[in-house]
Amino acid sequence: MTVSWEAEVDLVIIGGGVAGLTAARTASLRGLRVLILSKGGPTDTSTQYAQGGIAVVAPQGDSVDSHVRDTVEAGAGLCEVDAVRSIVEGGQAAVAALTDLGAVFDHGRDGQISRTREGGHSTRRIIHAGGDATGAEVQRALNAAGLPVMFGAAALRVVTGVDGVQGVIAVSDNGFGVVHTPSVLLATGGLGQLYALSTNPPGATGDGVALALWAGAAVADLEFVQFHPTVLYTPGGVGRRPLISEAVRGEGAVLVDSQGNSVTAGVHPRGDLAPRDVVSRAIAERMRALDTDHVFLDARAVDGFAQRFPTITASCLAAGIDPVTQLIPVAPAAHYQCGGVLTDTHGRTGVAGLYAAGEVARTGLHGANRLASNSLLEGLVVGERAGAAAVERVGVHARIDELPSWTLERADRAVVQQAMTEHASVVRDGAGLAGAMKRIDAETSEVPVPRTDSAARHLREIEDAALTLTARVLLTAAAARTESRGCHTRAEYPNPVDDRQHSTAIRLLPDGALEMSTVPDDSREEEATRRTSRPRTGVQ
Repeated sequence: MTVSWEAEVDLVIIGGGVAGLTAARTASLRGLRVLILSKGGPTDTSTQYAQGGIAVVAPQGDSVDSHVRDTVEAGAGLCEVDAVRSIVEGGQAAVAALTDLGAVFDHGRDGQISRTREGGHSTRRIIHAGGDATGAEVQRALNAAGLPVMFGAAALRVVTGVDGVQGVIAVSDNGFGVVHTPSVLLATGGLGQLYALSTNPPGATGDGVALALWAGAAVADLEFVQFHPTVLYTPGGVGRRPLISEAVRGEGAVLVDSQGNSVTAGVHPRGDLAPRDVVSRAIAERMRALDTDHVFLDARAVDGFAQRFPTITASCLAAGIDPVTQLIPVAPAAHYQCGGVLTDTHGRTGVAGLYAAGEVARTGLHGANRLASNSLLEGLVVGERAGAAAVERVGVHARIDELPSWTLERADRAVVQQAMTEHASVVRDGAGLAGAMKRIDAETSEVPVPRTDSAARHLREIEDAALTLTARVLLTAAAARTESRGCHTRAEYPNPVDDRQHSTAIRLLPDGALEMSTVPDDSREEEATRRTSRPRTGVQ
């Protein structure tokens, strides 16, 4: 590998969405030299596509305790309550900081910020922008801050030494580069590209999970992939699909099947506004019972639909559907990873100098199922804290004196997506999980790290290596959880089990084995129990 460029900074941030840019701004204001590496362009982030809004305690008729209760209920026993409270309490200050930066939220006729209600929430506390374009407004405001971003740059490895992080090896169209730094923040978003259908952008390939594992950090709760229940269905559609925000149901739309019957009646007291895992399972069961591949969202009674939801209206019209007069065909699709890199509420991992924030991180906020619109909240709050925490590493000697050597283990993306879509979606079973692992293992091969100077030519195989490792870890975790909890549903184990009400952490050992351990409620550092599973022998 020939190094074409070098840099030296105090903090490298991998990812250019809400968590990464918030952290960069915070660190910069504290005098740190920051460099952001972003695989795509300024708007190629999951943040850009977030529709619903930001869950933040309302000034009247709401409380921190209420928001915490709703979050913990949705999290199905796996939320860390102290972490939930800490992040929820930081919401109002985080939104105020974003507003000071220039973000503009929707206001009602009374001049106050408008709030809507989404699934799992007991009150209207979701603030939004542009009707259903909150993420785009957040991204715009943060992009306008003029932070130092290297677009089209992919991180290959986070290099560590005896003092923790030493730097990052990256590749761009300028060739291979080495960035010497004592601190790295993973803010890479999710893993939606593990599946054939997702609401995530093309770059959501599990990069942060893989980078953390390769660096020696642990991940947890990766089996909990939230499938958004209402994604616009079109026959034969693949790749990123437009979601139909939960806020549409919050404003009165209802889910019906092809016979006009309610999908969620009798399933949950909150009906169509039940937590996402409940609604997704209800839809999946109804589709299976009727042998169809979608249901419908009836929004015809929502007043001013086109004005309140302009983004959704445009997506529907582009698919030949007028939501004002027609039913909207919808189906569940991969949406959000509830687990991720194991961190505290300041983004710290178990590797000194390695931080994670946003969707890629597992702070304990989401548990087994994320409450709607808590994602942008977490990105803002923990992003700010991680940027501040990086100050603790200033002055630590960090330099990559010798380039490590490694190979990429990857299966073809199409193989991974087919296996995961068929066997690790809304409803799973042990035989399917084992079959998916066997298929991916059989198709995995070692390829050398690219040596040419073009990131574009090799980005796909770099991403495929991340997807392959992330898939193996997710399948291992899902097979080990022999119960149904939150957004992890096992067909042969339909109920939650009391003695499995704990999170599972996984580390990658030097020989390629996956080490599993229980995460105690009161600590992310200690390991209560430990066992080793070898991923290439299949899922047990």
